[in-house]
Amino acid sequence: MNKEKRLKKRYNAEKRFRLYGLTSVMMAIFFVIFLINVIFSKGSSAFLKTTIDLEVNFNLETLDLDNNPTQKNLEDTEYYDLAIDSILNVYSVTGLKEEKALINLFSPDYEYEIRNFLIKNPDFINKKTILKLTASDDIDQLHKGNYPRHLPEDRRRINNFQLKIYDSLLEQNKIDKIFNAYLFKKGDSRNPELAGIGGALVGSFFTIVITLLLSFPIAIFASIYLEEFAPKNKITDFIEININNLAAVPSIVFGLLGLGILLGTFHLPRSTPLVAGITLALMTLPRIIIPCRASLKAVPPSIREGALAIGASKVQSVMHHVVPLAIPGTLSGTIIGLAQALGETAPLILIGMVAFVVDIPSIPTDPSASLPVQVYLWSEQAERGFVEKTSATIMVLLSFLITLNFIAVYLRQKFERKW
Repeated sequence: MNKEKRLKKRYNAEKRFRLYGLTSVMMAIFFVIFLINVIFSKGSSAFLKTTIDLEVNFNLETLDLDNNPTQKNLEDTEYYDLAIDSILNVYSVTGLKEEKALINLFSPDYEYEIRNFLIKNPDFINKKTILKLTASDDIDQLHKGNYPRHLPEDRRRINNFQLKIYDSLLEQNKIDKIFNAYLFKKGDSRNPELAGIGGALVGSFFTIVITLLLSFPIAIFASIYLEEFAPKNKITDFIEININNLAAVPSIVFGLLGLGILLGTFHLPRSTPLVAGITLALMTLPRIIIPCRASLKAVPPSIREGALAIGASKVQSVMHHVVPLAIPGTLSGTIIGLAQALGETAPLILIGMVAFVVDIPSIPTDPSASLPVQVYLWSEQAERGFVEKTSATIMVLLSFLITLNFIAVYLRQKFERKW
């Protein structure tokens, strides 16, 4: 009887354990779905921008150009008067105050958008055309349903006259939402409707490439030496202990290292992907060495013994037989290490990558931001436009991280061998 009770008790305990495990998995899935829903609900609108249709007459007299102007003439001429005249024709206004209110419906880039269109399409000289100019952040958020227009006028950034113009343009189908190419083509900006992650994307790309080029070969050769050739003594034990410790060191410590040595001693350019890549390479090294050594250790001794038995040297047996078999685990560990480096923020803040950078970097020594730092910068802004840009940047960053982790899993499953 006691035996049956103990058996029943064990079965009940097993059922409870399965229930606890299933509950934990369901809670984890719920929180992940909740997080993704919050991010997507706030950030999906950032991939669209609001535009206002504007009729522009590219008259040579207004542009103060001669007949048959050259490309340089189109680039050097002034477009301000043309832009203002075109905007004032959108709605009938009286007085300087109403003119200013009408102009403020457009983004500050209206002159450059008109200029860039004519430079790319010189055939429109002395012709009229309809351009979709970027609307201001307030109009953008109003058109997306994020602006509370029911508030009293003194508590709104859009006055009643501007709302009247907006409603009139809406009735005439002159306001539209199109794909926001600025999000990927432009750098940072004080105006949310013009801000983009182009600079952060390029900066993150340069940073990860430098991190990979520095950390991967050093980590591979260090792992091969420590696992296959280094004598087992107190010195190598001390090195192994410190490698494991470095893998657990907070990333901000590596930022202090980059600040003190790379910037303070070697005087490398501040706020650049070069310094960020070197700093993250130092942080990533132990996180590649550890899985690489584990992969080398997982190769059966018979592989080494077989190579040595047919006359191969120690170096040949390792480089021609052991290392190729350890590559799948090494690559997956490397990709996961790079994915972690891609999402780091603290060390990049310390080396100055929080600077306001408008231009997109062309080389690794140009100042730039990175995706996680861009999230940090925009999260401190109060405008609703930056809130959606922050969530959209998180979506892009998550997509890169998920892609890298998927590649790591795929490589491990495709090339891994069971012994």
